[in-house]
Amino acid sequence: MVVKTVKVSRKGQITLPKKIREALGSGVLRLILEDRRVIIEPVEDLAGSLKKYAQPQRELSKEEVWAEVVREKFGGSSGH
Repeated sequence: MVVKTVKVSRKGQITLPKKIREALGSGVLRLILEDRRVIIEPVEDLAGSLKKYAQPQRELSKEEVWAEVVREKFGGSSGH
């Protein structure tokens, strides 16, 4: 088990310590709030889902593409 204390910035951001980032093994994370606890899980299989968004006729920002992929994979809101 790895336990670290991090500070939340004024913008609501945190920095995940390197040891934790390496252990998660993914740059895409899912956050779950349950009984005042935040659970962070790696999302490992989105890469193949992005192929259909690479088509030139779709003019979406990277953020819009990720939000749509996450909605399709996991349902609901992307958190934005």
